[in-house]
Amino acid sequence: MKQNMLTGICLLMVPLPWTILCLRQFAWALESPVAEITIAAYALLMIFSAGFTMWAYMKQGVRNGSMKVCVVINSLYGVGGIAALGMMLLPIMS
Repeated sequence: MKQNMLTGICLLMVPLPWTILCLRQFAWALESPVAEITIAAYALLMIFSAGFTMWAYMKQGVRNGSMKVCVVINSLYGVGGIAALGMMLLPIMS
């Protein structure tokens, strides 16, 4: 039961980053402070999703086929989230 619940949570996190496309259709979402906050929030969500999926796969031992797909997809999302945060923070730090 616990493995199925963890798999379900990880499966729900897979399409979540794509909701930014619907959100960015509004004019207010493209303005300066809101756009940066939205991108940073989605980047943090993708990094959290990757970490949670890796935790469930490695530490909790959830090793079914759906979870293997979630590990690959959410890991790619996590790398993209780290890159997005890096591009946002690099000009501030230098």
